[in-house]
Amino acid sequence: MGVLVGKAAPDFTAGAVLGNGEIVDAFTLSDNIKGKKAVVFFYPLDFTFVCPSELIAFDHRLDEFKKRGVQVIGVSIDSVFTHNAWRNTPVNAGGIGQVKYPLVADVKHEICRAYDVEFDEAGVAFRGSFLIDEDGVVRHQIVNDLPLGRDIDEMLRIVDALSFHQKHGEVCPAGWKEGDKGMDASPTGVASYLAENSSKL
Repeated sequence: MGVLVGKAAPDFTAGAVLGNGEIVDAFTLSDNIKGKKAVVFFYPLDFTFVCPSELIAFDHRLDEFKKRGVQVIGVSIDSVFTHNAWRNTPVNAGGIGQVKYPLVADVKHEICRAYDVEFDEAGVAFRGSFLIDEDGVVRHQIVNDLPLGRDIDEMLRIVDALSFHQKHGEVCPAGWKEGDKGMDASPTGVASYLAENSSKL
């Protein structure tokens, strides 16, 4: 499994179903995230089991991502037609409903291979999530095995941590969340932080 943190996010162009339900033949990552943060997340397949819970969780928090200036993009190896059918299946029937972010169709497996999240034995993608900054650089990635659903609130926390670091220059210690103090990345900074906060860690 490759590490993309610190590297340019692999660009791609593929078919997609947009958040408004429109089907497009050529959705290009760089065109859609230029100058803003993005979360690109991979999931194994439409019409499966853990996947709808994750996609619905992203949709329920989409306003929180938008408030932070973050574009959310889902990717699987399904076709745009399967994506569309899943969006049009009610939640109480195992669908995801009208999720309001793009679902990209990686039918040739080129995108999951570029991000190194393809699970060869099953022919699908692992549950990989990538946070990309305004310059198109991957700043965070996490990859779960197929049975393990993601914590979408944790991705929001990481977005907040990156934004805090970008704004203040300080680093974010273990468990940092919005409203907490940061740490100056220096010997005196870590000593001062730990003196005040080590019991809370």
